[in-house]
Amino acid sequence: MFFGIFMVLVYLGMAVLLAIDFFGLPKYLNWLFAVVFAAYGIFRGYREIKGEHSYGMRRYDDTDESEQYMTYAERLKQMENNDEKKN
Repeated sequence: MFFGIFMVLVYLGMAVLLAIDFFGLPKYLNWLFAVVFAAYGIFRGYREIKGEHSYGMRRYDDTDESEQYMTYAERLKQMENNDEKKN
């Protein structure tokens, strides 16, 4: 989760640096890349809030596909239910 938040800040920070012409690129490239970085940063932030991030750590076996695509909130709920069953 911390890596995801860090990367969102990196993308949005790059968008700001490009918008203020920090790198000295031609103006059209600055704005093009600033818009791309900002859009991707917002997209990553949305996925982080929704809990849909994976960072390549999904399991690819077909035996338990339902757990493979769980959101973070669903996973926590399942873990709480498992803890209640143990007690």
